[in-house]
Amino acid sequence: MKASHTTSMQLGQHLQMTPQLLQSIRLLQLDGLQLELEIRRILEQNPLLELDEETPASPMPERSEAASDVAAFDELPESSMWDVRGASWSGDDEDGLQRIAAGESSDPHLRILQRLAVTMSADDLAVAGFWLEHCDDAGYLAAPYDSLLETASQRFARSAAAVEAVRQAMLAGDPAGVAARDLRECLLAQLDALAGRVPARRLARRVIDEALVLLGAHDIAGVARQLECEEADVHEAVRLILSLDPRPAEAGAPVESTAVVPDVVVWHADAGWRVALNPAAAPRVSINAGYERALADGETSAPMREMLQEARWFTRGLSMRYDTLLRTARVIVERQAAFLERGEEAMAPLTLKDVADAIGMHESTVSRITTGKFLQTPRGTIEMKRFFAVRLDGANVSGAAVRAMVRRLIEAEPAQRPLADDAIAALLARQGVHIARRTVAKYREQLDIAPARARRRGARPTLLARAG
Repeated sequence: MKASHTTSMQLGQHLQMTPQLLQSIRLLQLDGLQLELEIRRILEQNPLLELDEETPASPMPERSEAASDVAAFDELPESSMWDVRGASWSGDDEDGLQRIAAGESSDPHLRILQRLAVTMSADDLAVAGFWLEHCDDAGYLAAPYDSLLETASQRFARSAAAVEAVRQAMLAGDPAGVAARDLRECLLAQLDALAGRVPARRLARRVIDEALVLLGAHDIAGVARQLECEEADVHEAVRLILSLDPRPAEAGAPVESTAVVPDVVVWHADAGWRVALNPAAAPRVSINAGYERALADGETSAPMREMLQEARWFTRGLSMRYDTLLRTARVIVERQAAFLERGEEAMAPLTLKDVADAIGMHESTVSRITTGKFLQTPRGTIEMKRFFAVRLDGANVSGAAVRAMVRRLIEAEPAQRPLADDAIAALLARQGVHIARRTVAKYREQLDIAPARARRRGARPTLLARAG
C-alpha cells in the first residue's frame, strides 16, 4: 500500500513537471520584449520552426459577448491610435537636454558638470567634480563614503557639512540621484525630485526604505504583507519605482526609444467594445510543412523526432499564450467598460479570481498572463494589472474609484477652505459611499496630497495626471 502511494505521488509530480507544461507556463509570464527574444532563441535552435511572414486574422471566440468582440487584424483602428509615449516620468520634456550646447563632450560626467554649472558657484563646482571623479559609470560612489568625505574636506579646506551639501545638491539635481551611496539613496533622491504631487510617492518611499529586497525578488505579496497594505497599492508604487532610473549618470546619453508596445488593442465600435491582439506583439511561429511531411513519411533519428516534438510543444504553448491573453483581455474590458467610458471613478471591483472563474482557469494563470502586459485603449496604454481593483469594505465600489473621488473633491475645494478628511468622508456618504475618515486619509496620502491644514497655508499645486 505504501509503495503504491509513493508511485502515485511520483506520477503526479511527473505530470506536473512535463516540459510542455513548463514551457507553456513560461510563455504566459513573458512580457513583449522577453517573448520576442525567446522566439528568436527558439528559431535559432530549432530549424523546423519558422516565423510566419503574413500575420493571420485573430482567432474568433467560441461564443459572442455583448460587451466585447474580437476583430480580425485588418479591422483594427488607425495606427495613430497606437502611438504610445515612453513610460518615463520625464515624458517628452527635453528642457534639461537643451541646456547642453551642441557639440559638447559625450562624457556623462562632463554633461552633469555642465548642468550643475548653471546653479553652482565655481568652488562648489570643484567639489562636485571631485564627487563625480569618484563615481562609477552609473553614477554611484565607487569608494567608501566616509573616506571620500574626509579626503574632499581636506583637499578643498571645507567642512564636511559643506562638502556633503554639494553632494546633496547633486542628488537633487538634473539628473537626480547622481553621487548616491547605493541604490536605495539613488531612488529616494529621484522620488523627492519629482515635481508636484505624485500619486503613490509615499508608499514608494516605504517600499524602497523597508522592502527593497522583497521588491528585487518580485515578491509583491510579500511587500504588501510587510508594509501592511493592499497589493493593488503596492503595484501602483512599484510602477512609480520602475519609472525611476537606477543608472542616473547615463540619463543624458542618447538612447533608443523605450515606448511601450501594447499587447492588446481595445477600441469602441458598433455600440460596443472590441478587442484584438496587437499583431506587432503577437509573432506567429509554425512548423515548416515540408520538413514535417518528410519526418512523418520516412525513417527519422531520435534527435529529429525530439526536435519535432519540441517544435510542436512550442507552437502549442504560443497559441495558448495568445488565446489566454485574448480571453483575459475580453473579460477585463467587459467588466471595466464603465471605466473606459467614464474614467477612474467608474473603476469596478475586480479580482484575479473573478477573471479566472470567467475564463475557466486558475488564478495563477491569470496573474501570469496579466503581468507586464498592456492594453491600448482610448484612455491610453494601461497595464492589465491596473484594471484589478479591490472592493471597498461595505461598499459596491472599488478602492481605486473612491481614491479618484477623493482626488476630485480636493481639486474642487475652495482655495481658502480646504476640505478636512472627515468633511470629505461626509461628502462621499451623500453619494452613497460610506468610508471612515482614516480611509480618506489613506487615499489622500496615496495621492501625495497634504492634510487640509497644510493645504490652507499656501497655494495648492496642480495635481499630476495619473501615470500609465
